[in-house]
Amino acid sequence: MSAGRSDGFGLDHLPYGVFSVGGEVPRVGVRLGDRVFDAHRLTGRPELGEPNLNAFMALGPAVWHEVREQLTDLAPDAEGTPVSEVTLQLPFEVADYVDFYCSLQHATNVGRIFRPDGDALLPNWRHLPVGYHGRAGTVVVSGTDVRRPSGQRKPPNEPTPTFGPTRRLDIEAELGFVVGTATEMGEQVPAAAFAEHVFGVTPLNDWSARDIQAWEYVPLGPFLGKSFATSISAWVTPLAALEAARVDLPGQDPTPLDYLRVDDPAGYDIDFEVELNGEVVSRPPYASMYWSPAQMLSHMTVNGASLRTGDLFASGTISGDGPGERGSFLELSWGGREPFGDGRTFLEDGDVVTLRATAPGVLGGLITLGEVTGTVHPAG
Repeated sequence: MSAGRSDGFGLDHLPYGVFSVGGEVPRVGVRLGDRVFDAHRLTGRPELGEPNLNAFMALGPAVWHEVREQLTDLAPDAEGTPVSEVTLQLPFEVADYVDFYCSLQHATNVGRIFRPDGDALLPNWRHLPVGYHGRAGTVVVSGTDVRRPSGQRKPPNEPTPTFGPTRRLDIEAELGFVVGTATEMGEQVPAAAFAEHVFGVTPLNDWSARDIQAWEYVPLGPFLGKSFATSISAWVTPLAALEAARVDLPGQDPTPLDYLRVDDPAGYDIDFEVELNGEVVSRPPYASMYWSPAQMLSHMTVNGASLRTGDLFASGTISGDGPGERGSFLELSWGGREPFGDGRTFLEDGDVVTLRATAPGVLGGLITLGEVTGTVHPAG
């Protein structure tokens, strides 16, 4: 098998997932081309025989590097199983889930939509990565159906709230970061230690009920409007596979406080696509993000909050400068006032949303991150 494959799953990628064949017990696999290889059988590592990645991720970066070298040597000559014949599972057991709000363009667009006569950004936005704690138990693997959530809604033109299915179901194209190495409570992780703790990345769809969210989020932030489902890929791309994708941040003004300072290239050149029912409606660029993942991690732990293996933290909606680079339907429809695509504003029952992403690989081509797909089902 050639190391220079153009399908995005070559030797410069080797993403991890959890798979089963028939009635077999799920175990960790690595993907090369269109085949999945049993990582435990190849390497002999008992942690890779587990039904999730957590035990392996907890071993830390030295072991991650060693196993990646083993798989690079052994997988090309091994016998694998076609991807089409395996069942893919949630790749890791999610410990905690935090979602950030790190795109300047997205935050500015949302501010202009909801505060057209005021400042687009709130005073704290350029000083810290704003975030909220989500619900780990409703993080689901790509392909899982998403049921339209119900809750309280109160449009501005209605005198009192009503209960019912959301009328403004939305998506958010994001990049998720998966924590491998844990910390003790009271320990802060500096931005420079990002690669010592983060195992890899996964595209992520933060499904959002905008009308429920708008009514509930003051003063404590998102709750039921976000917690019903978050979709991630079945494949986790190791951080090592993104070395060629590292880029400088677009620039931060004012200069962040010392604990948020980053010296090395801290962003990633990852291009996303948002596909709705087979049509690409947006191409958000992750390289435009204002706050870096290292800064997110540092801010998340600066108060002494501990990390656990399997923690997931996400970038927030990825949006670029142009109208075709907006990572949510809220922005694409400008708050529901400007229909896009086939004339819609928000998601309808039966809609299928797929997120795809590519990044430069160390061999000079592109690697293809695992896609994230979900189909909207009617409220129960």
